[in-house]
Amino acid sequence: MDKDQVKGAAKEIKGGVKEAVGKATDNPKTEVEGKAEKNVGTAQRKIGEAKDDIRDANKR
Repeated sequence: MDKDQVKGAAKEIKGGVKEAVGKATDNPKTEVEGKAEKNVGTAQRKIGEAKDDIRDANKR
């Protein structure tokens, strides 16, 4: 597992929580920040997955 996968998953969770807090408190700024952080986390996690796929392909 690539470190980007772990960091990305953590950002996704943190962003999701922040988004939910923004919705619950009716704070659009916090909600948008959470969505953005979640999207960054998703991208970072997918980059990590791609790195793993490349490493696995090179081992064959």
